Amino acid sequence: MKALVYLGPAHKALGDRPKPVITAATDAIVRITKTTICGTDLHILKGDVPSCLPGRILGHEGVGIIDEVGAGVTVFKPGDRVLISCISSCSKCVYCRKLMYSHCTSGGWILGNTIDGTQAEFVRIPYADTSLYRIPDGSDEEALVMLSDILPTGFECGVLNGKVQPGSTVAIIGAGPIGLATLLTAQFYSPAQLIMVDLDQNRLEVAKRFGATATVNSADGKAVETIMKMTDARGVDTAIEAVGIPATFELCEKIIAPGGIIANIGVHGTKVDLHLENLWDRNITITTRLVDTVSTPMLLNSLGAARIDPKLLVTHRFKLDQILDAYETFAHAADTKALKVIIEA
Repeated sequence: MKALVYLGPAHKALGDRPKPVITAATDAIVRITKTTICGTDLHILKGDVPSCLPGRILGHEGVGIIDEVGAGVTVFKPGDRVLISCISSCSKCVYCRKLMYSHCTSGGWILGNTIDGTQAEFVRIPYADTSLYRIPDGSDEEALVMLSDILPTGFECGVLNGKVQPGSTVAIIGAGPIGLATLLTAQFYSPAQLIMVDLDQNRLEVAKRFGATATVNSADGKAVETIMKMTDARGVDTAIEAVGIPATFELCEKIIAPGGIIANIGVHGTKVDLHLENLWDRNITITTRLVDTVSTPMLLNSLGAARIDPKLLVTHRFKLDQILDAYETFAHAADTKALKVIIEA
């Protein structure tokens, strides 16, 4: 089968790999129909994720059709259309019992990380009964791909951890796909202000269309001053970091109001300074999280009821044999205006 293989930092290739086989009774083999590229895949290619070793098939998002199931799979059968969760859950370990599926002792974020992933014609899904979701006939597959990772990530790591509330003031730092997914799901809670911050004016224009009440282009170095002026010098109740670099986390530290919450989503590959000399008396909370996908059933219901339209995030479409072009498009989003790319296997 064709698959996108990580060959080491800055190196990848589309090549032929053996079709995966059932290795445990709880496995399923899924024929991929649509997948995508995540910012985390770019972090892997930068060498920021040492757990992902050369030779790995990348990708942790997608939808497909069950091709084969192990003897222990009871929920699904061959021919079922399914949404693949980016997180694999055994449902039995101490962390799964706490609904922290991301820290499952034998699962978690393993797809496209420590086991082969979804940027291929077929993928093996461990713990299929609790790591796949049946999708109804007629569902929009492109919209569903957004529910594999970025919608639950933005909602859980940003909105829920940030305790977004009606009437609150929220700043989302980073208007990439994760930041925009956070923007879409933050509106479930009707905050009074949703301020989107980015360097890319095109993405800020997209954010306005997605529901941002204000946008701040931080290219002039005056983002802190602008946001403090917007909030009458108080700062924001929730600052959501959706980039993963020191400058954006430090921006969150500077704009958070007393009693506020800094919710980190970004994947950080280098150290960030925590300025306790300025924050020690501010009654703030800092949260970190890897998505657990506990919100996926709710998001599926919201999608089915047309309460959210994640397909808005899709800007480009490619075939699997064009995946190297898809990576170039996604990696150079400032020039290509890419948000999420759909790859059809």
